[in-house]
Amino acid sequence: MREIIYLSCGDCKRRNYVTKKNKRIHPEKLVMKKFCRFCGKHTSHKETK
Repeated sequence: MREIIYLSCGDCKRRNYVTKKNKRIHPEKLVMKKFCRFCGKHTSHKETK
């Protein structure tokens, strides 16, 4: 039931991270604060398709 999701940077909109989540238990979009190597700083990364 776990699906692969991509996390994209909130500033530059590039897809930096890949992770998995169970969409049945957590239907809301995942938001994490992670390091963006393109921006060179910690930014919020949001789940994309």
